[in-house]
Amino acid sequence: MVIEPGLFVGTLRHRRVTPVSHAFTYPLFMALLDIDRLPALMDVSSFTSYNRWNWASFHETAHTGDPRLPLRDRLVADASRYGIALPDGPILLLTHLRYLGYVFNPVSFFYCFDAAGTLQRVLAEVSNTVGGRHNYWLTPTLGSRTFRSAAPKSLYVSPFMPADLDYAFAFSPPGPHLVAHMETWRDGAVTFDATLSLERRPWSAAEIRKALLRFPVMTASVIAGIHWEAARLWWKGVPVVPRATAHGVGERAAQEARRHAAITARAMER
Repeated sequence: MVIEPGLFVGTLRHRRVTPVSHAFTYPLFMALLDIDRLPALMDVSSFTSYNRWNWASFHETAHTGDPRLPLRDRLVADASRYGIALPDGPILLLTHLRYLGYVFNPVSFFYCFDAAGTLQRVLAEVSNTVGGRHNYWLTPTLGSRTFRSAAPKSLYVSPFMPADLDYAFAFSPPGPHLVAHMETWRDGAVTFDATLSLERRPWSAAEIRKALLRFPVMTASVIAGIHWEAARLWWKGVPVVPRATAHGVGERAAQEARRHAAITARAMER
């Protein structure tokens, strides 16, 4: 059975292993929305709106594809580019809304269920702070009780992470509790992990008001935290990895192309 939309309140924990140890935990909340019911869901509270300014609002421009099209159609089109057919059940989106006109989502998760209510796909829609975005379409590993998947890192998301990393993901299906865990791997070892641990609250005017009073500018807090932790890493002496592309899209391929070009140039000089 697929859970109803709701607010999910809890913590985000980051742990870095190399080249220095660095960890933090922040409180936060996110919205879990049925993408086929967005206007109705955002009409629940006087503090929420669909495609217009409010304390909290959902704007179609915040997510992948042409915002003039229904979000499900955009997901179907994007998945088809990767040869993926989406299941025919509900799609739930875990995301930050736009608060007082500002939104930034380091990652939004689309949970794609079949008609029987089984989680079949997860889309990790990852954004960086320089305007880049990449969609990681994830398929569960066979034989695992937890939804586990992996993907090569393709988007530049941090000036303190190299391009040649691989992601490993683990998800619990959204329920009374929700966990989303991600690790980066390099040379057979974990270098970093991030864990969302959240508990569900009903999607109601009262709960929305409580969340907004506790976290009045959630996305501004997110971007402030990103820059604060980046400053701490810089202070600790973690080397900065320059971007290979303007918005960090296709970073791994661009760096590999530069590496091959440099090797070819050196060979020709001999």
